[in-house]
Amino acid sequence: MATLKVYSERILNNIRKLNSYLGSRDAQWSMVTKMLGGNRKVLESFLHDDSMKQIHSLADSRISNLKTIKSIRPDLVTMYIKPPAPTIAKSIVNYADISTNSSLRTIEALNAAAKAEGKIHRVVVMIEMGELREGVLRENILKFYDRIFNLSNIGVIGIGTNLGCMYGIEPTYDKLIQLNLFKQLIDAKFDQNLELVSAGSSITLPLIPKGKIPKGINHYRIGESVFLGVSPLDNKRFNGLSTTAFEFCAEVLELEKKSNVPDGRLSEASIGHTALDEFEDTEHEESYRAIVDFGVLDVDVNNLTPKDKDVEFFGTTSDMTVYDLGQKKNLSRVGGQLKFVPNYMAAARLLNSKYVSIEVI
Repeated sequence: MATLKVYSERILNNIRKLNSYLGSRDAQWSMVTKMLGGNRKVLESFLHDDSMKQIHSLADSRISNLKTIKSIRPDLVTMYIKPPAPTIAKSIVNYADISTNSSLRTIEALNAAAKAEGKIHRVVVMIEMGELREGVLRENILKFYDRIFNLSNIGVIGIGTNLGCMYGIEPTYDKLIQLNLFKQLIDAKFDQNLELVSAGSSITLPLIPKGKIPKGINHYRIGESVFLGVSPLDNKRFNGLSTTAFEFCAEVLELEKKSNVPDGRLSEASIGHTALDEFEDTEHEESYRAIVDFGVLDVDVNNLTPKDKDVEFFGTTSDMTVYDLGQKKNLSRVGGQLKFVPNYMAAARLLNSKYVSIEVI
């Protein structure tokens, strides 16, 4: 069975390094766990560690995942980092101590749910800064805050923005200083002192040592760098973090020398895809092919990198994938494994696949 290996101590070391790095800069951070898909085995491998006490909160975009986190560590602060739907306000209040919001109607629903539960629910208001995802329009910010500061069971603790997730808009110094200026304006107009200016993420980490993060930015939402050790800004390793916390191993089901060109009339019936749209002449008419036990239902092959440079993708279907070993039959055997390095999206999909075994080491 295909297996995703998770090296928990490497994740813990990344958490400790980020605690130290951001703590020394008077910044707080939330660990974004959404790529784990609420996997209890993986969460339990690090949630009980003392390093979790230094993290501001555990953040996720699925309420079921936050429910799992609360069942393991009810004392940890949780944050819901997707604009909630008003219909799930009660669940948000029950399992998320904080939520990020951009809709007045939703915050009013959260206020009602929090009042019914006898709680104060904390919110960070997300501002549209060019990514065209969630966020209050900049010209409406003051009016928005004016409405929510008066809600009885809502604690307004911050302002934030999302950059780099959909269109890849870079978190430039100019954009981040704008957000900090909005915070100062809100504080002055409403006699407040917002706790969090949340504009940092894995994509912003490489900007810190370059002095490209304004001083007022004091909260980061970090996922990819925790688990994969890299920043999506440049896909480079950040500050000595481990990049080997995940390894995907697929079992070889068949290994045979086969033609490089299919035999017969090609139709539109294919449900998979191949390495080439058109079959080209190659140096050899035949090569060794390994069929492994995962398919497009489990992961996008474009998000996997074979650990052996001589292994090349050939084709995939819903539940099996074919790799070309060239003339090197000895690269594997039936019952053996091909090993891969998954990127963020690959690891996230594999952790959510019921056909893949998860091994926590």
